[in-house]
Order: sequence, then structure tokens, then C-alpha cells
Amino acid sequence: MADIDFSLLDVPRSAPVDDPKAYLRAAIAWHFGDDTGSTFWLRAARTLNFNPLTDVNTFTDLRLFPNLLKDLRSVPVEQLIPRGYGSPPPLPQIFESGGTTGAPKRTVQLPDWIEQVVQWQTEDFANGGFLRGRGFVCMMPSGPHGVGYFSRLVSERLGSVFHAIDLDPRWVKRLAAPEVSAYVDHLIEQTVHILATQDVANLHTTPPLLEAMARNDHVANLVNGKVRFLLLSGAHVDVDTLDLLREIFPNTAITMVFGSTMILSQAMTRPNDGGDQFIFDPRSPYVVFSVVDPDTGQEVPYGQRGQVVMNHLSKGMLLPNNLERDSAIRLPGPQGQVGDSLSEVRPVAAFEGEPVIEGVY
Repeated sequence: MADIDFSLLDVPRSAPVDDPKAYLRAAIAWHFGDDTGSTFWLRAARTLNFNPLTDVNTFTDLRLFPNLLKDLRSVPVEQLIPRGYGSPPPLPQIFESGGTTGAPKRTVQLPDWIEQVVQWQTEDFANGGFLRGRGFVCMMPSGPHGVGYFSRLVSERLGSVFHAIDLDPRWVKRLAAPEVSAYVDHLIEQTVHILATQDVANLHTTPPLLEAMARNDHVANLVNGKVRFLLLSGAHVDVDTLDLLREIFPNTAITMVFGSTMILSQAMTRPNDGGDQFIFDPRSPYVVFSVVDPDTGQEVPYGQRGQVVMNHLSKGMLLPNNLERDSAIRLPGPQGQVGDSLSEVRPVAAFEGEPVIEGVY
């Protein structure tokens, strides 16, 4: 492996490496090298019916991997850290999925990757219209979830006071409909108190929560009077609903992001040609999307809906060939991007034998 340049894996970077194939070779060599790979992947390699070091030469070859992400529900997190980080390794942050289809899955994010994501999100917020120096309300999950953690760091970078609302998406999914309504009222009540008493111009929330705020004239007027940047994530929103929200909140720049615990980040967002929808571009070569027919595993034609397959490749983690609980329209990406772009993302009805319940997140 004398021709492998592991420095290609170093982050943070202001721009991705120029040669995605060289990056792929470095990532595979790192994660399956005896001195650099994690216990998790070195052990998994012994069960594979192919040799990653010789058989994975293109991003399409990532389909050779079985989806092992179920193991992230129980594997000790120490076994996920690549040996190449040294002993002892840097202290990781542990983030968990929402547990929509069973016990939560855990990822490790090391300080180098944390810094990369914070830089990306700071740029995304600023480009989307975030008002620097004005207060920021985050009605998003915290605790074991990454979104609240990163939003706090980004708010600090942008010189804004951070106001957090406690949101437990797992608990909401266990509630009956009347209890969900009461929980939403509880969340909105906390937000209203902050909006009414603090200098706030930025809000990050989910589409269902914003829809609930829009149905209350008093709350909608409060948002219109204060909020100028509104970021939606965590649940899907259709084009008609987005248009309606823009009519209700005409003074506010509304944008969306699409991310996942299993890609350890979020995609870049851009409007389509008509400006009425959003397109999500993965941050390749670190994250690569494909959109497939779940029955055949083959990519659907551009413009068609299929199920999203996610691949994450970084120095800190390798998560290949992950069939996600989302469907989307497959679109070609910008020049130089590896893999597909997505639009009109929404959850599938059932995943891994369990119904998919979005709740408020």
C-alpha cells in the first residue's frame, strides 16, 4: 500500500480532495488496515465474501458490503474508533439515531470530523440567511442526538445567543394522538416565551412544529414579527405545504436541510430551477447517495422515486451501503459530485418490518 496517501483523509478541509478515487482507496485501506482499522471493521472483514482491499475500486463497489448498521445498536463504541488515531485515541462524541425502527444506532464522531461539520454548517446557515449576532431558537432534539449539539456550536461561531428547547423525539412516538398534541403545545409554549422576551431572529424547527405554530394566529404573528431565518429539518414537507408556510410567514427566509445520523452530517441545499423545491447534494466523497428500487437494488432512472442508499466514508467512520428509511426523487448532481442528488424526500411506510412514524421529528 505504498501508493496510499492517508493525508487525503485529513479534515477539516475548505474543499474536498481533487481525486475521489484516490480518496476511496485511502479510506478503504485505512479502515481495513491492521494498524489503522477499527476492531469493528477488522472483525467484520473476516465474514465478508470479498476482500475490500482488492475488490473495492469504485464507489459503485460499495454495494458489495452487506448493511451492517444494525450492529451499531449494540457494539461497544470503543470498537468503532480506528486504531490509526493512536492510543489513547481522541475522545469522541457519541450520537444516536432517533430509534424510529428499533433500538437506537450509535456513531462515533472524533474531533477532526466534528470541526469539519461545524465549518460546513456555519457556512450553510450564513448562506441561507442566518442573522449573525441575533438570538437563535433551536426546537430540535438534543441529548444523544447530534442536531442540538452542532446547532449550539454553529450558533457560537455566528455570534448568536443560543436558546434550546428540549425535544425528545423517541418519547413523542410512544404517545397517543391527544398526548402528542399536548406535547406539541408544551414545546410551543416554551418557544413563545423565548420569542416574546428575547432578541431572536433565527429559528430551527421541524415542519410539523412549524405547521402547529402556523395554526395559532398569536404564535404566527409573533414569529412574523421576530423571526427572519427559519430552518426546517427532521421531517419531510411537501411542496404545497412549503408554499403555504411561505405565505403565512412572508417576512421570513425559509430553507431546509436533509441529514442523517448515519451520514454524520447533512447534505448541501439548493433550490431547483423553479425555486419552489429544494435539492440536496451529498458532500462527496465523504457522503455518497444513490436512489434504488428496493426490490432489485438497481438505480431508478433520473426523475423517478426510489429508496435512498447512503454511504459515509471518513477517517473516523465507514458506513457503506446503508438502505435508509427515506425515499426520494433521483437527480443528477452538480459537476464533480460522486453519486446522486435528492429531492422530495419523504419516509417509506415501513422499514425493517416496522411502521415508520415521524411524529414531530
